[in-house]
Amino acid sequence: MKYRKSFRLKLPSRTLELGERTLIMGVLNVTPDSFSDGGQFFDAEKAVDHAFAMDRAGADVLDVGGESTRPGSKSISAEEEIKRVLPVIQKLRSRLKIPISIDTQKSSVAQAAVEAGAEILNDVSGLRADPAIAEIARRRGLPIILMHMRGTPGTMQQGPFARDVMRDVTRGLLQAASRARRCGIAKSQIILDPGIGFGKSFEQNFELLARLPELARLGYPLLVGTSRKAFIGHALGGAPEDQRLWGTAATVTASILGGAHIVRVHDVAEMTQIASIADSLLAARDGK
Repeated sequence: MKYRKSFRLKLPSRTLELGERTLIMGVLNVTPDSFSDGGQFFDAEKAVDHAFAMDRAGADVLDVGGESTRPGSKSISAEEEIKRVLPVIQKLRSRLKIPISIDTQKSSVAQAAVEAGAEILNDVSGLRADPAIAEIARRRGLPIILMHMRGTPGTMQQGPFARDVMRDVTRGLLQAASRARRCGIAKSQIILDPGIGFGKSFEQNFELLARLPELARLGYPLLVGTSRKAFIGHALGGAPEDQRLWGTAATVTASILGGAHIVRVHDVAEMTQIASIADSLLAARDGK
């Protein structure tokens, strides 16, 4: 029996096969204030160059975001968010080999990004902030990533944290999926993300990774994003963001062995190697 279930994700330009190998989603933050790389790619030309670099390094999907969702961050207007992401997506549309995902909680931003060429919607609020995003996904036939977040980016790490994190995340993800299904989105086009670092304690993040197979049994593809996050730095004795590469590698391996289909990362070249080895371990487990 296969340890990781296979899925087929339909995009306008292609079909992504999930499960045979782990897909790498490269992070492109077009922001001045993201927790790990804020400001590095705020300039559109630098962002475009970095997108091509991640493509060459082995990324399967590019996730573009124009609003920081780091702990304590403040929301920006849709107009400002569009102004940040649109020039980048437009420059990449006909030149990038891999599909583009738009990381946003706003339907107007999602709509503008899709018209510019984005093919996947990534909503960290799980359709709580702006349910109209689901209508865009349904009308365009696009996959949608639904993440669990307790609270909002501005308040999520202030607590109180859930007493039972698995119950809280499972319930929240199923509710998000139900919202999407009620809007007419096919189950096969929904990806779930447990939201590592979003309203969880350091210990709860590790618990979620250790119990990821329980979330895999919900019957949806899983995306996991642990890259450079604070719980890794805490476990490494306070290591700053730029010294969390190997800690990230360990959590990416754990995610894949736990059933993740997609991992969202900053360090594409390194995590592509990590995923290849973890996939080989999965294949050995499956008896291939």
